[in-house]
Amino acid sequence: MSADSPEPEVGAPPPEPDAEKLAEGTLISHLIELRSRLLKAAAAILVLFIGLVPFAETIFTLVATPLMEQLPEGATMIATQVASPFLTPFKMTLFVALFLAMPVILYQLWQFIAPGLYRNEKRFAVPLLLSSIVLFYAGVSFAYYVVFPLMFSFFAAAAPEGVTMMTDISAYLDFILTLFFAFGIAFEVPIATVMLVSSGLVPLKTLGQARPYVFLGAFVAGMFLTPPDAISQTLLAVPVYLLYESGLVLCRILGAERTEAQEEESGAS
Repeated sequence: MSADSPEPEVGAPPPEPDAEKLAEGTLISHLIELRSRLLKAAAAILVLFIGLVPFAETIFTLVATPLMEQLPEGATMIATQVASPFLTPFKMTLFVALFLAMPVILYQLWQFIAPGLYRNEKRFAVPLLLSSIVLFYAGVSFAYYVVFPLMFSFFAAAAPEGVTMMTDISAYLDFILTLFFAFGIAFEVPIATVMLVSSGLVPLKTLGQARPYVFLGAFVAGMFLTPPDAISQTLLAVPVYLLYESGLVLCRILGAERTEAQEEESGAS
């Protein structure tokens, strides 16, 4: 030690750690945790994809059934690109694996954000997480079992005379994936409504007064999220609005419980 450097006083507190170094260490640890969660989610998708690859053709046939049943007699689906018959079933299988892995993906997301939540927020978030998974699959099922048969039947009946409906398999894949994601996300409206009210960002009364705008916005969203036809837009907009109403009902129940809890806490204090 040099003669010019001051000697530490006996009994003096240790120097405080640098705040910037602490923040940097926290950020790095969060990034490492995020990478770990993303790798686990990707591993789940990869494992499911490898397991489903032997059934790629069966999966494509199953997903294409709503359209195949509505094609005119003698008409089939076609492939306009050389590699489409080989690549399209594999792409379909990959997206099916992504859909099936959605619970794992959402669970990894939950595990990443859970340490930053309070105990009461964790109790509230777990039902929302489970509900979001159920609603996502409900939206995908609604699109497959209700929307697709009605929509493809309309398209087949509306074909001009002399025109045979023969859809390219790659175009069909892009078409149905857009609808699957659109309906899966649209069915999350009750969860979004509950989160807006529970977080205090928007009062329940304001959401109730916004019904006309939500009804109009549902059709506008249907216009952007679905193909340009009135049937698919209506079949998306109407369930979205009904789910919005169900979200308001759920908010009233949860909101009343939350208000009573706040009154008890304020009275106890």
